[in-house]
Amino acid sequence: MLDLLFVHWNVNPVMINLGFISLRWYSVLFVSGFILGWFIFRWFFRREGVKEELLDSLLYTLLIGTIVGARLGHCIFYQPDYYFGSWQGFLEIFMPWKGGLASHGGTIVLFFAMMWYAHHYGKKNNFDFVWILDHLCIAVAFAATFIRLGNLMNSEIYGNVTSLPWGFIFDLRGETEPKHPTQLYEALTYFLLGIGLILLYRYGLRKVYRGTFIGIFFIVCFGSRILIEFIKEPQVAFENDMVLNMGQLLSIPFVLLGIGFLVYAFVRKQPAQVVVPEETHRQKKEATHYAKSLS
Repeated sequence: MLDLLFVHWNVNPVMINLGFISLRWYSVLFVSGFILGWFIFRWFFRREGVKEELLDSLLYTLLIGTIVGARLGHCIFYQPDYYFGSWQGFLEIFMPWKGGLASHGGTIVLFFAMMWYAHHYGKKNNFDFVWILDHLCIAVAFAATFIRLGNLMNSEIYGNVTSLPWGFIFDLRGETEPKHPTQLYEALTYFLLGIGLILLYRYGLRKVYRGTFIGIFFIVCFGSRILIEFIKEPQVAFENDMVLNMGQLLSIPFVLLGIGFLVYAFVRKQPAQVVVPEETHRQKKEATHYAKSLS
């Protein structure tokens, strides 16, 4: 009778199977996160007067940086003995479809990718590295929600045994006891974080300083990750002997970095929104007056 309180989760990870190719839920949700992010950034760019033609290059940079970073993060942080211990394992590094993506690795590489993007496009479009991070973290919060839902559809990265009524029995993995659906815990956390940040952007953009958004994001996102990891099953064997697992150890620097960004924001007191230099304002105004005189 008590078993009826739990959720028997036995969803097929494959959304559509066409024989020669199959479409997985995880892939659809992963790509959906990027599509939603594109529309969110279009709103940002329109609101702050940044050229929309920069969106495509941003999307490509994000997509490549996320996949490369997340794949390398998994290979280096979680299974270095396998991926760097043989030629077969090494070649599988370049096969992300075989599974194994780590969010911390994706975050690290995205940092460098956004440095490149800001250096290449920022100065002539009046934004910098911290500005792009402030806006990126809002889109990433929603993308991370989709990714964790993808993990749920794959019946992976779940928690320890629980007696709570919302425990999930992952039948696909041969589980017979209810486990914490930590994928949903994280997805809900990231979704609420995204909602909070986008409301702050909508109503408080002119009141907050640059670095505030990314600071809040790092503290809440990776702080919650540290807490949720306490009820997660180890992803790899060596974590059984660790007080803090790899996910927690990798999250600590990002929480500290988030605090650093908040300090940066309140020390520098630079506006969070794009600020067009006075010279550009004057040039636009003069051009407008000249155009009017011609007409």
